[in-house]
Amino acid sequence: MTTSALRRQVKNIVHNYSEAEIKVREATSNDPWGPPSSLMSEIADLTFNTVAFTEVMGMLWRRLNDSGKNWRHVYKALTLLDYLLKTGSERVAHQCRENLYTIQTLKDFQYIDRDGKDQGVNVREKVKQVMALLKDEERLRQERTHALKTKERMALEGIGIGSGQLGFSRRYGEDYSHSRGSPSSHNCPASDVRGRGTAAAAGPSHEPR
Repeated sequence: MTTSALRRQVKNIVHNYSEAEIKVREATSNDPWGPPSSLMSEIADLTFNTVAFTEVMGMLWRRLNDSGKNWRHVYKALTLLDYLLKTGSERVAHQCRENLYTIQTLKDFQYIDRDGKDQGVNVREKVKQVMALLKDEERLRQERTHALKTKERMALEGIGIGSGQLGFSRRYGEDYSHSRGSPSSHNCPASDVRGRGTAAAAGPSHEPR
């Protein structure tokens, strides 16, 4: 286990993060490699569960609000968000459009590393892709259709993508409500949200990482 992974594990315990939150933290870590597609697929499946959706989006907004040396948090959060827009619940796009300003501000993201390399360009380019999807509903619909068909085909071929939902549905309950709720619910601690059994959608907020 790497030092960064060990540090994340300690934070997961200290902050009592849920399994959904832990998966998002893992997918958007500072490790110098991209999030595994299998992990993103599991997270996408979780967005169809009301409680897990709140936890996933809440942690995603925290990562998107990061800055500086944690630019990978932001870049990977955008990568995950792009994936969720295409294969997750439609509520992901609804919430993003409600909080479009938060995403738009990332077009000016800046970070120069110690070697003088502009790492911020990775974030700026990625946010352009996400914004293009959010502003073009027809394109998003087409890309969702294609991505979901691909995911379904791979699952049927036995690769296992998409298999994570069954296990998590037992832990989170079979609640697939289509209510979107209020982004302000993210101000409540994750443990409170989990305790209610159902939850409203989470919006942007700054929390300990």
